[in-house]
Amino acid sequence: MGRVLFGTDGIRGIANRHPMTADLALRLGRAICHVLKARGKKGAILIGKDTRLSGYMLETALASGICSMGCEPVLLGPMPTAAVAFLTRQTLADAGVVVSASHNPYEYNGIKVFSSLGFKLSDELEEEIESFLDLDASSLCSPEEMGKARRLEDGIGRYAEFLKGLFPHSLDGMRIVLDCANGATYRVAPLVFEEIGAETIACEVDPDGFNINRACGTEHPHRIRDLVKEHKADLGIAFDGDGDRVMLVDGEGEIFTGDSLMAIIASFLKERSLLKGDAVVGTVMSNMGLERFLSEKGMRLIRTKVGDRYVIEEMLRSDLNLGGERSGHIVLLDHTTTGDGIVTALKVLEIMVEKGKTLKELKGSYREYPQVESSVKVREKRPLTEVPALLKMMEEVQNMLGERGRLVVRYSGTEDVLRIMLEGEDEKELLEYAKGLEELAKECL
Repeated sequence: MGRVLFGTDGIRGIANRHPMTADLALRLGRAICHVLKARGKKGAILIGKDTRLSGYMLETALASGICSMGCEPVLLGPMPTAAVAFLTRQTLADAGVVVSASHNPYEYNGIKVFSSLGFKLSDELEEEIESFLDLDASSLCSPEEMGKARRLEDGIGRYAEFLKGLFPHSLDGMRIVLDCANGATYRVAPLVFEEIGAETIACEVDPDGFNINRACGTEHPHRIRDLVKEHKADLGIAFDGDGDRVMLVDGEGEIFTGDSLMAIIASFLKERSLLKGDAVVGTVMSNMGLERFLSEKGMRLIRTKVGDRYVIEEMLRSDLNLGGERSGHIVLLDHTTTGDGIVTALKVLEIMVEKGKTLKELKGSYREYPQVESSVKVREKRPLTEVPALLKMMEEVQNMLGERGRLVVRYSGTEDVLRIMLEGEDEKELLEYAKGLEELAKECL
């Protein structure tokens, strides 16, 4: 049948509208347990969430579905995605579930599932879970076998101790501004950076169920840049709603994307012979500048489809330890099993302290090529092979760019939109091409 509901990062949509309803969450809780029980597992399933109002509804429905199958839901409350993955491993739970729509506005929500090892599920396993969404009453457990929900009260403390253990230095004398996007990092990030010695100015830490990602976080990096200037800080760190993305801003106000951070981390690891395979895993959206920078320093960039799950799958397949996306999803497999904004920020700070350099000095010769991105809302995600006019224009644009640039056109895995990305040396030229492609896409799709 194939996956219908699961996209590149779980199931996502507008809360209380199809498909992101309480009914779906209840059925998904049952289906997850059914698949686990078929593998001889009948234990705890952790549930974490971000700070959206709809998280209460979906969390409760998931827990009900899990209880009805005789498994045990463990409620974590607001918690970064990476913390759920970490706690799933640490507590030897059978699975972890995150209720979050990441960087999307508050009206969206989503559900993603982690294995007992803390990794996002494969396409095949998600397809299997999806096939059991319509279990009949005969699959439910007896009244005496029903599960009982409980809370893990010290989840934040456990995760904070893990994070502090990754940082072998003190940040005494450093002033850091945090933009927690009114999301899942609002408690743990200030706690960690304060306890490792930084003068911490925590902003966007007053979630009200509606203000997550609103004009803040990684989708609005100019916000953290303004805060750094306002507070005369040494560094700014911005997270997204569920804390798996990060962007940094130095004391001069320069914004560092995921690609630039990977360049810094890769160089540091290679200098110490710690970069496995002398390679970094990126995606089709990774900047050409990263690819050329790595090549100049004797490293390779391996590209995958968009989505940190595909990055991680390639890292595991090729036994590599660094990968990520331009959006700020960075995976350090020596420390974590998924994108973790706090872990990434701590690694960059470790490099800054050990080398005694600013972010700008660490960036060195790394330069990014201009990228132009646009999104076109579509009525349906028709295969592009069925849109010959658009395919023809795409081919013409790529031929005109030649080796000076790239064109990537793809459907979003989480929204009904077509993404258009152009990259090259001349931004004005890219904008013209993008406008033509966008207008044609609107006509055709």
